[in-house]
This record gives sequence, structure tokens and C-alpha cells, in this order.
Amino acid sequence: MNIKKSIRSFRPAFKGIYETILEGNNMKIQIIAGIVAIAISLLLHISKIEFIIILICIGLVWSAELFNTALELIVDKITKEQEEWARKTKDVSAGAVLILALMALVIGIIIWLPYLILYVDLLRLSLAFFMLNY
Repeated sequence: MNIKKSIRSFRPAFKGIYETILEGNNMKIQIIAGIVAIAISLLLHISKIEFIIILICIGLVWSAELFNTALELIVDKITKEQEEWARKTKDVSAGAVLILALMALVIGIIIWLPYLILYVDLLRLSLAFFMLNY
């Protein structure tokens, strides 16, 4: 197997991701949300398995956004007019991304909430200790 040929075979995939990022506002929002989720996870020092779950959620949302963009491009190529079936197709595809993004957010909150509560409690105890000793 030719390694150079194998590496080159990924070029169209990276080009598709790059073009989607450049042309799609929703993909930019999803990327920012993913970066924020990773930052929160690192700041809270969540467990490895929890971090893996967060990464899987991010990957699923990003992949869904790419599929949504591909479907929209196909629909736009088939019809230039405002046909009902085209609008419904795009709406359903966008709805699928929204459901996945909301579920990813719920999963993130379920993972992060205990850590946030712990940090708030530690902050409250630290402030109480400081007040007693000052």
C-alpha cells in the first residue's frame, strides 16, 4: 500500500471541512462551542472517560453539521426555486443537528454540574475561612 497515496486520499475530506468552516456560519458556531466545551472540561479537571464522552459529543455535532451542509448543497443544486419539499428537507436536516447539539449540551451539563457545585462549595468554604481569620 502506497502511504503517499493513502495520505492524499484524505485531501478531499479536509477540503470539505475547510470549505464548510469558511462558508457556513453554523459550523463556526459549532466549532466555537466545541472549543468552549473542551476548555470547560480542562478547567474542571473532569475524568478521562467524561472527557472522552465530551469529545464524542463534539465529534457527533460537527459531523451532523457537515452532513446537514452536504444535504443543503444537494437540495440547492436540484432546485433553485423555493419549493416546499426543499424547505422541509433543509428544516428536517437542521432540526436533526439541533437535537444532537441540545443533547450534547445536556450531557455536558450533567458531566460538569457536580464539578461546578464542588468548586462553588470550595469557594464558599475558602471565603468563610478567610472571613473567620481576618
